[in-house]
Amino acid sequence: MSSLLLHHLPPIPPSSTTTTTRSYPKPSPVVQVSTRTPLCITCARSQDDYHATLEALNSKGRTPRKSLGQHYMLNSSVNEQLASTATIKDGDVILEIGPGTGSLTNVLLDAGATVLAIEKDPHMAALVRERFADTDHLKVLQEDFMKCHIHPHLFPLLENKKAMNEESRYAKVVSNIPFNISKDVVKLLLPMGDIFSEVVLLLQDETALRLVESSLRTHEYRPINIFVNFYSDPEYKFKVPRTNFFPQPNENEDANCGRESRLHAQFGVKKSVQIDKNGVDAAVVVFKLKQAVDYPPVSSIKSFFSMVNSAFNGKRKMLRRSLQHICTSIEIEEALRNIGLPATSRPEELTLDDFVRLHNVIVKS
Repeated sequence: MSSLLLHHLPPIPPSSTTTTTRSYPKPSPVVQVSTRTPLCITCARSQDDYHATLEALNSKGRTPRKSLGQHYMLNSSVNEQLASTATIKDGDVILEIGPGTGSLTNVLLDAGATVLAIEKDPHMAALVRERFADTDHLKVLQEDFMKCHIHPHLFPLLENKKAMNEESRYAKVVSNIPFNISKDVVKLLLPMGDIFSEVVLLLQDETALRLVESSLRTHEYRPINIFVNFYSDPEYKFKVPRTNFFPQPNENEDANCGRESRLHAQFGVKKSVQIDKNGVDAAVVVFKLKQAVDYPPVSSIKSFFSMVNSAFNGKRKMLRRSLQHICTSIEIEEALRNIGLPATSRPEELTLDDFVRLHNVIVKS
């Protein structure tokens, strides 16, 4: 039955007083993972989540669309933990990307937030509008988030709080985003420290681990790690098993499974946590955004990341070769020595601070 659910949306079973054995997928407990001390939290199961999701989808004649990366949350406890992680207070302004059936939206509104929800699927956007038609604390935009200019929509909401003599606060992002655009969403959101104080996202577990992983000399150390730490302070919060979603996230795990195993080992996750090659789990990550004044001091952010990306283009190449288009090998070797690094340094051996100092030395020369 569970394998069929990945491809077909079953009808809503009729209510009956007769006791029957049901085979609906049961949301799994949330596995709490910290980079310091692994912890397991068992969440109470909500008996109506599965039915509520199916009923909402059936009301619009919809099935989850793989092209939109749609995976609907079946466990309301996960949504509550997601909102709790963001420490939402009454009056907070929240951006939600991809509200789907509105299960997380409901939790955010109950917490007293004003929500700006951006939904690409017109049917789901209509569903959320209808579901919360009686509240004036929700605005739904039927747009592609990657093409949406959100500042004009968020600023009025924040200004309303000021008009009500409330403390001026930044907005927050709390979302269960489509896995297929997760890195693009992260790259778009993290530089927005001018409007967001933090970004709380439910991501694919492997992606979550990669984004907070910053160990040098590892296969997983990439430009995205430099980017994430330049703009934010990331923290991996807890793991969410795939069985909490409909349909369950699934992909070819032949290569990814090994990478995920190594990452979990680096984070101290117990070996009892099994990795199933038939699917992928999720995890919650919090990005505390930095203000522009707190960014590492570089003369040009654009040229800095251009240099970082170039450095990693040549896999395992020394910097004196991968950065030859910027200046000569001799000049790069000299710049490396000036910041106390070997002339034979490779990109995976440099920290964010190392790259900042290297960039500044090269620019001055």
